[in-house]
Amino acid sequence: MFQPDLLKGRSIFITGGGTGLGRSMALRFAELGANLFLTGRREEPLAKTCDEIRKKNARAAYACCDVRDFAAVEKTVAAAEKEFGRIDTLVNNAAGNFIARTEKLSPNAFAAVTGIVLQGTFHCTLVLGRKWIAARQPGNILNIAATYAAVGSGSGFVVPSACAKAGVLAMTRSLAVEWARHKIRLNAIAPGPFPTEGAWSRLLPTNDLEERARLAHPMKRFGRHEELANLAAYLLSDMSEYINGECVVIDGGLWLRGAGEFNDFVDFPDEAWEKLEGARKR
Repeated sequence: MFQPDLLKGRSIFITGGGTGLGRSMALRFAELGANLFLTGRREEPLAKTCDEIRKKNARAAYACCDVRDFAAVEKTVAAAEKEFGRIDTLVNNAAGNFIARTEKLSPNAFAAVTGIVLQGTFHCTLVLGRKWIAARQPGNILNIAATYAAVGSGSGFVVPSACAKAGVLAMTRSLAVEWARHKIRLNAIAPGPFPTEGAWSRLLPTNDLEERARLAHPMKRFGRHEELANLAAYLLSDMSEYINGECVVIDGGLWLRGAGEFNDFVDFPDEAWEKLEGARKR
């Protein structure tokens, strides 16, 4: 279905690109001919993923960056442009999330998640969007949202993420209208449960919780990374040029079964919460 030159000549800037879904998307984009510039806060996974990309005969570079820092984002985008000449595509993937009873949250915990997810997405979008508009250059932005970000499908116990992802979704749709005249296209993907080393350990840290989530799923399985990576490649490609301001859900029908991915946690006893929250702090 995907030609090997589908993304040939494209230079893609991916936040949170060293691990999890960001890594999987980067590797798939490399297979389809793109150049990749990865950002994240930890150097080791970024360097490792870049090595894997180069083994696919694609170009890759990285820089450590905290997307909550606007000046750092500007500096990192400048480094990406120096590496590849120009950046034409942005994937806002960097995120933070954890399960918690909201009454137990601190303001700092709320700010940490919203800072990465909402402010970080805005910072990267603004830096590149301004450049594209000034240069009269088309652009393409893909945001990673969540199924619980949509109106009427919120989930308990992930309030910081739900607030931030809802903002990202609103930003996607708003800018899709505002920037279409500049030939800048924005879309989003709302993933259901996809096992990742980082987020998975905070959201479903025990085998019992993982099995409970799997059995509650209509398809009795979790998402495969290649499924999301292929969807992302399609949305970034010229094949989807008339898709703008859309949020595509990829969760096997889970959100249709019940609005909130984590709402079943309302029945948890205190001792289960203590175990869950203890796993998050390790």
